Amino acid sequence: MDFALQVMVFLTFLALVSVFSMEPVMADRHSRQWTNDKGLNSLGNEDLVTDLPGQPAVDFRHYAGYVTVNEENGRALFYWFYEATTQPNEKPLVLWLNGGPGCSSVGYGATQEIGPFIVDTDGHGLKFNPYSWNREANMLFLESPVGVGFSYSNTTSDYEKLGDDFTANDNYAFLHKWFLKFPSYRKRIFYIAGESYAGKYVPELAEVIYDKNKDPSLFIDLRGILLGNPETCDADDWRGLVDYAWSHAVVSDETHKIIRENCDFYSEDPWSNDNCSDAVGEVLDQYKRIDIYSLYTSVCTKTSKRSDDNSMQVLFKRTSRMVSDQSNLFHSVFAFSVWQQFSLL
Repeated sequence: MDFALQVMVFLTFLALVSVFSMEPVMADRHSRQWTNDKGLNSLGNEDLVTDLPGQPAVDFRHYAGYVTVNEENGRALFYWFYEATTQPNEKPLVLWLNGGPGCSSVGYGATQEIGPFIVDTDGHGLKFNPYSWNREANMLFLESPVGVGFSYSNTTSDYEKLGDDFTANDNYAFLHKWFLKFPSYRKRIFYIAGESYAGKYVPELAEVIYDKNKDPSLFIDLRGILLGNPETCDADDWRGLVDYAWSHAVVSDETHKIIRENCDFYSEDPWSNDNCSDAVGEVLDQYKRIDIYSLYTSVCTKTSKRSDDNSMQVLFKRTSRMVSDQSNLFHSVFAFSVWQQFSLL
């Protein structure tokens, strides 16, 4: 069983255990005992995780559970919430959304990237992540839309309606119902963060919040959004890919010049230009020789993750305006330090 499959099996086990192990206080062997918090109502306390197998000892609370966003259709989103490691009452709330579309914010963001508990390399345990974002913020990881991770709908037709607007409206409904569980966060400074296809999810949710904030009773104190390697628009993503490769010495000045002079990524068929498609092919070929996620490090073994793995193939056709769905891996790169931004709050 490869590591990715081990991780998903292990996460499924953890999530099922967590959902069935929610009590009003934390288990002593994992952290100090907690009493009821005035910032929570009974609904929030019901989601308190008490016994997560293999969890390192920590001094903060975390919660997991469902929020029903549509009672009539039985549509519910799954979340995992980690309080900040210190001074949670003074730190902002950050909603994290993975992209895809279809990637789990729990299976990736929370347990492989920026959450406090990372699945160990053997796929059988957890280890503490010293770089977890909950050192600087209260982190809310949301499985969205329905059909992703443990989020679901009891109405089959909901899965046929999935789209960016549908997702933004469900996420907005989730936030207001989640605040009913955790009222102390209702007026908290709020950020939305995400990666990949969240380049669409995040700003679209931000727009809904902005529009709805005209009603004071619905006000959410949104201060900003944070995007990493985001899907934005096809043309800009291609330009970002090419410019990033050139500026990091992945391709030559000559190749970059050919692309600039021959590629109109805003056209319906940029690949009809032979010079353009050949030069872009050279960019993709160079990326296959290295690790696109770590340009300057060696690929140590045959089993190391490389840019030419099946999961990272980028195939383009001359008749296509854009590449295959795997193009999500090559969106324009936004370089920023989220850690520094949080530290400045």
